[in-house]
Amino acid sequence: MVFSWRKRKPRNGDKKVHHMELEIPRHFICPIALHLMKDPVTISSGITYDRESIEKWLQDGNFTCPVTNQVLRSFDQIPNHSLRKLIQDWCVENRSHGIERIPTPRIPVSSAEVSEVLFSVSDSKRRLDQCGCLDSVHKIKKWGLESERNRRCIVANDAAGVLAAAFDAFASDSLEKNANVLEEILCVMNWMFPLAQEAQLYLGSKPSLRCMVWFLKSKDISVQQNSINVLKELLSCDRHYGEHLAALDGVNGTLFKFIKDPISPSITKASVMVIYHMVSSPNEKTKAEFVEMGLVSLLLESIIESEKSYCEWALGVIDKLCETKRGREFAYDDALAMPVLVKKILRVSELATEYSVSAIWKLSKCEEKVLIEALQVGAFQKLLLLIQVGCSDETKEKATELLKLLNPYRPGLECIDSLDFKNIKRSF
Repeated sequence: MVFSWRKRKPRNGDKKVHHMELEIPRHFICPIALHLMKDPVTISSGITYDRESIEKWLQDGNFTCPVTNQVLRSFDQIPNHSLRKLIQDWCVENRSHGIERIPTPRIPVSSAEVSEVLFSVSDSKRRLDQCGCLDSVHKIKKWGLESERNRRCIVANDAAGVLAAAFDAFASDSLEKNANVLEEILCVMNWMFPLAQEAQLYLGSKPSLRCMVWFLKSKDISVQQNSINVLKELLSCDRHYGEHLAALDGVNGTLFKFIKDPISPSITKASVMVIYHMVSSPNEKTKAEFVEMGLVSLLLESIIESEKSYCEWALGVIDKLCETKRGREFAYDDALAMPVLVKKILRVSELATEYSVSAIWKLSKCEEKVLIEALQVGAFQKLLLLIQVGCSDETKEKATELLKLLNPYRPGLECIDSLDFKNIKRSF
């Protein structure tokens, strides 16, 4: 095979870029990827491949050798150290041609090694041995940083369940005393999503939730990020945990502050997602608290110019809060509400459109002036177009009802074509 590259510009001022070719020995080439192997491994058929390529082949559900097509007796991948050393020597010999020596690959972690460390975690949890548990978690963290393959191996051995059990145990003991090990467990669990049922049960316990809320108030932004990520994942698996979370003191105010005074876009977005799951529960008290904090107005202002996903979640929260009388009152009192909601129809995504129409439909129950304002900002045209282009049955039903409510007020009212949302004022 021939390998091409560009040599550096000569120092004597010659501006030409010279193309040269170098032949790579055929047995150095991965039969799947057709490039120089970095981590050659031999499988049961006796053929050597680059580890990354053959792993992907097997993960895609193949049970045969790509070259010989014979069914593999086992999926073991034995490192071909001799070939790897030959490749490294060849790279060194051709260094003058711009070839870089491939680094010596780390040996992937095995299931047996992972099981042994997880056993140590469980043993440390039973004895509430923070130092022992911390050492084991650091090993898992180190393995996970080395490769994606290691992460898959760790997760496949139910590491999330074992670590979640340890987290619950240490959180039940003492937050202050066990803060270090609790922080490290959350950090590692951030790449173990989605969470299995067992892990959810442990992380959804009152001590675990209380610990994560405590971490949200930390001065370390990485600790805050890890905590909000786990909470977001937990509530997305089962919204009932949102009710348990809402029962903890200070959590609503902390989440609200992340949106009002952003410290990180990812933390702000995750906070909105957590709030959405919390207000999706039947607990009216939670909705009332967020409404009285001024969350409706805060979200309306934040989605004027925002990315798609954040906008969808924020509109979802607004829609949920508009289910309450006070929520609708707060939305109606905000001059941004109708212009922003109408603007988001057919502008962001199908989901954002559904939330916007639903919120407008709920607001139309307030008073007559809502319908007049909706007409002035172009709601009738948007809803008519929405029905024509198609939407879900529920949204279509709400849009049709809104059109019937708006129609009597159409004569004499003009649509505002462009809006300056920052300085908008009502015309009545």
